[in-house]
This record gives sequence, C-alpha cells and structure tokens, in this order.
Amino acid sequence: MATSFNEKIMKKILIFILLVLVSFITYRELTRKPIIEIKEVIKEVEVIKEVEKTPEIKKEPELKDIKLIKTDFKDLANWQTDNFADAGETFLESCHQISHSGTEYLYNSVVKIPTDIYKELCLKYAITPVNFKNFVEKNFTPYLVTSEGSASGKFTSYYESRIFASYERSDRYKYPVYGKPRDLIDVRLKDFDPSLPNITLIGRADKDNRLTKYYTRSEIYWQVLDAPIILWADDLVDIYVMQIQGSAVAYLENGQHVRVGYAENNGHPFTGIGSILLNKGLIEPGQASMGQIKKWLKEKGEDAIDHMLENERYIFHRIINAEGPIGAQGVPLRAGRSIAVDRAYIPLGALIWLETTGPNKEKIEKLVVAQDIGSAIKGPIRGDYFWGSGNDEVLDLAGKMNSSGRYFILIPNGVKTDENEPEI
Repeated sequence: MATSFNEKIMKKILIFILLVLVSFITYRELTRKPIIEIKEVIKEVEVIKEVEKTPEIKKEPELKDIKLIKTDFKDLANWQTDNFADAGETFLESCHQISHSGTEYLYNSVVKIPTDIYKELCLKYAITPVNFKNFVEKNFTPYLVTSEGSASGKFTSYYESRIFASYERSDRYKYPVYGKPRDLIDVRLKDFDPSLPNITLIGRADKDNRLTKYYTRSEIYWQVLDAPIILWADDLVDIYVMQIQGSAVAYLENGQHVRVGYAENNGHPFTGIGSILLNKGLIEPGQASMGQIKKWLKEKGEDAIDHMLENERYIFHRIINAEGPIGAQGVPLRAGRSIAVDRAYIPLGALIWLETTGPNKEKIEKLVVAQDIGSAIKGPIRGDYFWGSGNDEVLDLAGKMNSSGRYFILIPNGVKTDENEPEI
C-alpha cells in the first residue's frame, strides 16, 4: 500500500513539474513576441476586408473631380454690402495658423494654393491695415467651383450646443464626457510607405499587440473606458448632440461655464440619427430637423438609447480656453463667418464667397473662411455653415438648414488654376 501511495505522489509531482515547464515556455514566447509591423497589419486588414466583403477605401480626390471657372467680383451677389471688417478678422485668425505651415500648398488640397504666396498676403494685410474689401479685390480672383458640369451643392448648418455638467459624479451628473482614450492609436499610412493611401487608421492594440478597430459607440457605452473623464453631464441626449455638433459650452453647477471642444474620434463611420429614425418609420420626413430629433429622443428616455447606439462613431472631447469652438484649422469659429468644407478639395484658410439660403429661405450671400471639417461634409461643393452658440432655439434654426447653393473660392492673383470653363 505504501509503494502504491508513493507512486501516486510521484505522478502528481511529475505532472506539476510538466505544467510549470509548459507555462514557462508559453510565457517566454509571448513576452518575446514583437509588436506586429504596420505592413503586416495592412495585409491582415486587406485579407479581412476580402473575406467580409466590406467596402474598399474610396479613391483619393483628383483634380478632374473639380473645375474652377474664373469670374469677376461684380458677378458675386451682394458683394458690395457685406460686412468686410468682420470677414477680415476671421481671415487674420486663419492667417495665424497658416504662418506656421510648412507644406508647399495649403493643406495639400486638390485646389492648389501655394502656402508661401498666402503667407505673403497674410503679412501684407496684417501690417498694413486697409479696407478688407479693397484688399481682397486687389489681391484675389474669384473662381466658381463646379463639379461634373454643375455649380450646385448642398449646404447645411451647425452650431455650438450646450450641456449641464459637473467635475464630480453625482446622482444628477452621472454620464461621462470622455477625453481621448489612453489606448487609442492613430496610424498615418503614408508615414510608413508613401505609396499607401493618404488616410489615418484609428484603433487599439489587442492582447497580442495587433492593431484592431477601436470600440464602437455601443461597446463604449457598455464598458468602463480607459480614458480620462473630463466632465460628468446630466443628460445622455445632450452629450449625443454635442458629439454631432463637435463642441459645446458646459454650464457647471457652481455657476461657471467651460468650453468643450473636439479631441478625437473612434474611427468608425458616422450614421445620422435622423436617417436611423426615418428608416425605422419612427419619425416623419418633415420632423427630421436636429431640434425636433433632440426633443423626440428626450421624450423617449431610455428607449432612445438603442437608436443612438446604432451610430458607431464616437467623439472624444477636451476642455479648451477660447472665445469660440475650435475648428479643424485650430482657430475659434465665428458665427456666420466660418464654414466647414471637405479639405480634400478646398484648403482650410481659403476665402470663400457663399451664396445659399438659410433655414427660413433667407438669402445667405457673404464672405466666409474655410476653417472646419465634418464627417458628413464630403465632396467638391459641400459646406456646413457655422450658425453660432446657444440654446435649443439656435439648434432648431441650424438643424433646419438644408439648402442648395454655390460658392466661389478666392485665389491669389497669379496662381495658376485649371481654367477649363464648361457651360453651366
């Protein structure tokens, strides 16, 4: 009996030693495993895309997608009566950012405006204050922007929303406003290979140190995110609207207020809440303004959450110290003077003469500056007009704007452009 007992003990000891050896070898292999190279990541992503049959990366914008037609200032509606002093101040704010640029052309957009020439004009206006209207007429030429034989495009509007928040969590303030996550990684493909598309991948490292997609809005909602919480808000719908608009003024419980700006996104595609609700038959086509949608979401309470989570895109924020919300160019946006464009075509900082209509069909004919971008602002003739800051009344106005219109880009004199002039 003693021998049998000793044999059992020895077997157990041998099994234990084998388990320790296997664990050690496995640990050594995992710790020696290098982070996968970016080209391997790209190859894997391509294989996954083939298997899942997900959409391919769209082709990069080309010069042939856009035609510029040289015109004259007398052809611009209401040119003589605009407030050029206000426009001049907006122009100078963009100039400050451009002065630090080292690129050959402004933001390397399809419309090529040499950065050095623009810097010279910026300096000229800054050191010799003159009537901005006269300055523009003397140094710029307007070009009508057309695409596929048409000058007509879509123009919407956005605004800076407001939320009620606190730095401390409480029964009232229980919804987190996240800053940029600590585990979020952005990879610019051209940094690794100039032949790769000019896009940025946003993701995170998985347990095997492989680049994978970042969490969707739904995944973020149902977990504790590895990200700083910059504020706690009292309403989930207000946070959602803030993310759509990109920024907000946060009114704190101590009576003060801070400005909340854009920091980063999660890299997933944007799906408008209006489209989600319309496709489900939950709202009528005439009820799809942002103000009406916000009211509907608040009335539905927790039942609205699942609908909001269908938009996979999530925006992370930061506290900013500025006179207005900060646009993609890095300058405070000005109500009625800043516009979001597709910078693949139109360079940020460019002067634009806008001709469209507002939410009540009033004419909008004025000089604006391209200072922002947006996930839904795509195409050669597409703009999002910054309405300003305020409450739900301002949101209702901005949300109703969905107009056709056109714009002219003002290009410094002497800059060569593609001047094929099709009949419009």
